[in-house]
Amino acid sequence: MIGWCYLDKRDATIKALKDYDSMKFIIENTNDEIKRIREKTSSVGVPLYDDHVRGGNVHSGEDKAVSTIEEIDTLKERYRQAQEYMAWFEPAWKQLSEDEQCLLESVYLDGSERVDICARMGFEKDAYYKRRNRALGHLTTLLYGVM
Repeated sequence: MIGWCYLDKRDATIKALKDYDSMKFIIENTNDEIKRIREKTSSVGVPLYDDHVRGGNVHSGEDKAVSTIEEIDTLKERYRQAQEYMAWFEPAWKQLSEDEQCLLESVYLDGSERVDICARMGFEKDAYYKRRNRALGHLTTLLYGVM
């Protein structure tokens, strides 16, 4: 596909890296969230069968059930997407060296300053950009193939 040649794979790699914590959170918490929603909505009101006219929506219980089902479906879809993301991202991430992972985490996840990263990792400021670009390029290649 010709469009693939014009994709900014470097930028896409940075975005994928920044999404890692969110995807991990979704996977770790979705089942608990679904359980909480089900518990919250598990009690069903008892209909009153008399001749009195009641105000409000007579279908409110049904509307609430539909809303709950839709909310759970949305959570399940987010969970599916997060699993798909992890199946794609984590194998590439694990192929990086420990130094590459540490550098990319510091830059793109922790938001550490360049000076702090250089001091912590023990390299000169001039080497920072070179090492960062090399690590990012390596991850990009692992995720998308040839740059």
